[in-house]
Amino acid sequence: MKTRTSDLALDDDRPLGPALLRGWRRVCPACGAGPMLRGYLVVRDACPVCDEALHHQRADDGPAWLTILIVGKLMAPVLMLAHARLDPDPLVLATLLSIGVVGLSLWLLPRLKGAMVALQWSRRMHGFGDETG
Repeated sequence: MKTRTSDLALDDDRPLGPALLRGWRRVCPACGAGPMLRGYLVVRDACPVCDEALHHQRADDGPAWLTILIVGKLMAPVLMLAHARLDPDPLVLATLLSIGVVGLSLWLLPRLKGAMVALQWSRRMHGFGDETG
């Protein structure tokens, strides 16, 4: 059975804040130098710089859900304010907001995926804590 001291040592070994920041930047959560993603959303099996195994990740639909949540929370007030204050033509409003939603979603999705993989790495979830690989 683990003691409280060993639990704290595990937390200090992989601090959450720096790992999330590295994940947001889409680089390896361990070294911060190697690219985490191959292409737009595919996570590499291992970091090309430090050889940290990344194939354990199970981000699945989490980044997409977070993207929808964030974009919806940001764009709903924009829609309401634009409609109330500017009263543009509905087609113009729909076009501009669609461009904004798609652009923000495409920008956020890989960053949230990197942050989610970094969270899993930092908390040793889904095999990231197994030293055998």
